Amino acid sequence: MSTKPASGARLYSWLGVSAPFDPNHNLVTSPVCSPLVLAIIRLALGSYALFVVLFHLIWDAVRDHDANSFFSFFTHLSYIGLVAYYFAAGVQTLCYALKGEKEYPLQKWRRPLQFLHLLLYSTITTYPLVVTVIFWALLSGPSTFDTRFDAWINISQHAMNSAYALFEITLTNASPSPWLHLPLCVFMLACYLGVAYITHATQGFYTYSFLDPQKEGAKLAAYIVGVGVAEVLAFLLARGLAVLRVRLTRRGANSLNQPQAIDEWEDLERPKSPTVTVV
Repeated sequence: MSTKPASGARLYSWLGVSAPFDPNHNLVTSPVCSPLVLAIIRLALGSYALFVVLFHLIWDAVRDHDANSFFSFFTHLSYIGLVAYYFAAGVQTLCYALKGEKEYPLQKWRRPLQFLHLLLYSTITTYPLVVTVIFWALLSGPSTFDTRFDAWINISQHAMNSAYALFEITLTNASPSPWLHLPLCVFMLACYLGVAYITHATQGFYTYSFLDPQKEGAKLAAYIVGVGVAEVLAFLLARGLAVLRVRLTRRGANSLNQPQAIDEWEDLERPKSPTVTVV
């Protein structure tokens, strides 16, 4: 009976969910700005991403009369993930700033919700990188910038999405994603293949041309494996940048504290002036 809680705690620890959760408030702080400023930036970026999603969806429905397949594209799904994370993280950061930088609601929520927040972080710091690389390497073409709308959408969803990811990786204090998140991210990416082929079965088209087995033949397996490898590389890059940022910020904090330590050492070691006794 007593081993179940211990094994559960160990599993959550491997998944990045510490007890107590985020004691140093890394998820709601930044090495370059205050929590209030970070909250405003996150909510502003989330609002812009939400506007892009809604405008694109409405455009497809009203202008092109083709909104039924909007949620079949991995680009759109991953971009919606950015919206979800930036609003969730922004609200948590705002609560932390308004509560005197002492705590934020997620710290008191149940562990499954804390884990899902961390896993969402792992996806929004890796999937956008994969989307950007695959789009510009395989899918972009002369029509990418045909109209102002096409140019704006493609820049927002296939370039700025990676900027969103890099912002969270390099300019917040969020800890590097746990290694156990990597197979989960790859698994969820593999599950998207089901969405792509269900879309073909129900609507008669492939969301991405390289998923067409008749067109690609033996190359299809190579493309699928390549996408998985791209996710692994994106995870390694995101984690490596986060580790580097943690080391640099710690080194910077130590260098800032060093002069104070030297001053204190000088005060202790400086010989005191002799006292004069008056008779």
